[in-house]
Amino acid sequence: MKISKSLKVVAAALALSFVAVQPAMAVGLTGAGATFPQPLIDACKAGFAADSGHSFTYGGGGSGTGRGNSDKGVGDVNFSDTPHTAATRLASVIHIPVVAAPIAVMYNLPTSKNKTLNLSANTLAGIFAGTITKWNDPAIVADNNRSITTIIYRKNADGSVKKDAKGNPIVLRKDTRTAVFTLPSSPIKVIYRSDASGTQGNFTNFLAGAASTVWTKAGNNDFKATFPGDLNSVSNLGRITSASGSAGVTVLAGKTPYSITFAEKSYAKAQGLGVANIGNAAGNFQAPDAAGTSAFLGAASQDANGFLKFDYKTTSPGAYPLGIVSYALVDTKTSNAAAIKQLLNYILSPKCVNTDPALEYSTITGSLLAFNQKQIAKIGA
Repeated sequence: MKISKSLKVVAAALALSFVAVQPAMAVGLTGAGATFPQPLIDACKAGFAADSGHSFTYGGGGSGTGRGNSDKGVGDVNFSDTPHTAATRLASVIHIPVVAAPIAVMYNLPTSKNKTLNLSANTLAGIFAGTITKWNDPAIVADNNRSITTIIYRKNADGSVKKDAKGNPIVLRKDTRTAVFTLPSSPIKVIYRSDASGTQGNFTNFLAGAASTVWTKAGNNDFKATFPGDLNSVSNLGRITSASGSAGVTVLAGKTPYSITFAEKSYAKAQGLGVANIGNAAGNFQAPDAAGTSAFLGAASQDANGFLKFDYKTTSPGAYPLGIVSYALVDTKTSNAAAIKQLLNYILSPKCVNTDPALEYSTITGSLLAFNQKQIAKIGA
């Protein structure tokens, strides 16, 4: 079959245009680790490939997997939700906190349709510590039958919180309502992560930092190591249980009436779980959203390594106090420096963060973004 001259010209032009948008060498980047950034990474894969010509295959597995793979030199970009400070970390590996989002507290209350649970830090700590064991405990009842105030912030076009000249978040309005919630007398089924989880480390750091009189041990990626009581006590056996990964705990919660757990907010809808508002140190109850997380991160301090120290008692009025960052672990001696830089800059961009607003990831701005850009510049330098 002969192809006309005009068709040959069109075909040649199309081929040239295709080649023009491809990188000199397409790189198939790989990584694994924290499950917390995985929904965002999955949502942004297609956009990154279209913009760069490269690909990124991410396996999840938990923060422990990310740190372990980084130690072994496996993968290009691994993730951990907590800083990798172990002696096994390669000297050439740097931390870049490129993903920020809230940890959501999720619950399965069959009688709670159209009701949102409100939990103060002390109440939440008591539930997970095993000192509050029934849904109609006076502490939970008090949190949910009272006047509730929620702060709504002004937002920039990229979804980040608008700030004034002094760097303070600008309040759009205060929503105040009277909560009335009749709670069941059923036992609370607590579900934690059985794996070494950075999400769990951040969650228990919050309990220890915001409710230290209840959660009396330091936070830890291992729930058993941080639990302030006896997991094997009569009141806890069979009532406090575990599953592996964010998917594991939320699937189990979806199948277990009267349960409570924590994970990325994106898992709640698929399992039909409610999402709680969490009380902050200003006395307001905030939903796990990008704006509240941005306000919380704004109160954090940062050291020379890029490690964030969160202020769980910040009085920023609209802060959602269970925010988290995921650190990209990258070996600066990599041979794929250019592609990795493109990937990290893409993940940081509003184009990626806002791919699916329902995921509630926060756009990183200000001094933290400036630090990230300095860290990215070290790759391959």
